[in-house]
Amino acid sequence: MSLWRRLTPLVSKGRSLATAPASARGHHGDGTGVTVSAARTWRILSFVVALPGVAICMLNAWLQMENHPYKPEEFVPYHHLRIRTKAFPWADGNHTLFHNPHTNPLPTGYEEAMGHH
Repeated sequence: MSLWRRLTPLVSKGRSLATAPASARGHHGDGTGVTVSAARTWRILSFVVALPGVAICMLNAWLQMENHPYKPEEFVPYHHLRIRTKAFPWADGNHTLFHNPHTNPLPTGYEEAMGHH
């Protein structure tokens, strides 16, 4: 109940708990030492753990790509896929807007196998 009595004048005066005295917030001192040390800890963790972790993951992905190059699956012309009822309004009308000839087949098959590009 004493906590309520201490906080009621703060609310009635329009002050928030962020600008209240440290004793009303339940902290001792100004609290900047805790914030600075926490920021320093996370900065050190970012440089010592996170950045090397990202570098190791990039190296792993690059080595896996070198050992296992991409080979597209055999093209199967399913009737329910790649239906073109109307030509696209760009280029030749058969390629999608973000078409990649290595991974996206046309209704007749992959372009690489057909001798394009």
